[in-house]
Amino acid sequence: MQNQDQLIFNQILEDNKDTIYRICRIYAVSPIEPQDLFQEVIIHIWKSYSTFKGKSNISTWIYKISLNVCSRSKMKFDRSNDKLVQFKSIQFLLTENIPENNNQEKYRALHDCISILNESDKAIIILYLDELPYKEIATITGLTENHIAVKMKRIRKLLFNCITPKIN
Repeated sequence: MQNQDQLIFNQILEDNKDTIYRICRIYAVSPIEPQDLFQEVIIHIWKSYSTFKGKSNISTWIYKISLNVCSRSKMKFDRSNDKLVQFKSIQFLLTENIPENNNQEKYRALHDCISILNESDKAIIILYLDELPYKEIATITGLTENHIAVKMKRIRKLLFNCITPKIN
């Protein structure tokens, strides 16, 4: 029986690994790498897998755990980073100028703009970009569908105002 549970768990991870990794990439901050955050999320999913009751879709449950773990990790990093002096004047120059295509620039601009959102808005836009319906976003975040709709309108406006100067 335990071997079958492990096979099911592995299939669940295989089905959701891209989603988990996307969330980790949004929340990852230097020196925290997305891979480290990904592993931390997987550990939390594994530890709490036995408590999953099936009241929601497994992907909804995984989104919730991923967002919570990543958010906590970022807050912990931010608290410890407050005590450090940042050297923003240090720049690393690439030895080669690699031209970027337009899609990579747009992706980076979107990623940069999402990273400056507050934690609640960041979670909502990540779920929205994964094409989840407002009802499922509401279930994951604990907000109402109407609240999600209002927040999405505000988030879209913030992102539009942030991205437009970056890609023009």
